[in-house]
Amino acid sequence: MQLYPASPKQRLRGSVSKLALVVALATLLGACANKPNSGDITGSIRNPFATAEANSRSEAERLGEEYKSKPADPQVAIAYAQALRRSEQNAQAVAVLEQAMIKNPNHKALAGEYGRALAEAGRLQQALDVLSRAHTPDQPDWRVLNAQGAINDQLGNYKAARRFYQTALKIVPDEPSVLSNLGLSYILSKELKLAETTLRKAAASPRAEKRVRQNLALALALQGKFGEAEKIAAGDLPPEEASANIAALRDLIKEQQARPLNTKRNQS
Repeated sequence: MQLYPASPKQRLRGSVSKLALVVALATLLGACANKPNSGDITGSIRNPFATAEANSRSEAERLGEEYKSKPADPQVAIAYAQALRRSEQNAQAVAVLEQAMIKNPNHKALAGEYGRALAEAGRLQQALDVLSRAHTPDQPDWRVLNAQGAINDQLGNYKAARRFYQTALKIVPDEPSVLSNLGLSYILSKELKLAETTLRKAAASPRAEKRVRQNLALALALQGKFGEAEKIAAGDLPPEEASANIAALRDLIKEQQARPLNTKRNQS
């Protein structure tokens, strides 16, 4: 979590240099993690998430005491791990969930939380293995399916990822978080028209979060539709910040056009 944020172009450079690869995947796991993204910090010296982070740490300390008294309780372990992740203590969250899984090897909700924490820690293949035990074909969990899709996208398995998203959408049609991940998957494979269509549908939902609209703005900008992208971005950001971000994105896309992608893929 940075207290002295970089300029919009500096913050976006690593993402757009791979045609939004990192931006997209950060948003996919964010959908699973549901926590503030440090990439949202702009402009001021004070961290706007500082108070929320302090509150999360206080909550984690409180739940840590409860966890000490009930180390075998899966619900307590889940609540404690979620608080740890919100306060950026991801490694500790993984350790807590790992121990809880040893004590509760067949607890599906616990497996789901453990798998998401592993994914956030970058242990992607292990995360997939754990998530495969977090639900069953006869009782699928759309949130787990969404997470499985996100991880497959990170691994470059776009076709496999979309099968997970489509299965999730059969359970929760028009769910914006799933549609957003599907749209980002299309961005990763450079199918930008499909990405735009999918993300427009996601953003039209009254339940769509800020990240969904920003993803749509990204898909539009990558097609050169900078004016519309800026309007959408400005719905959630101060106008000057939205304008600066889109301008930075425009510059970085121009740079990328002069330097072809060299991204490894592992298509299933």
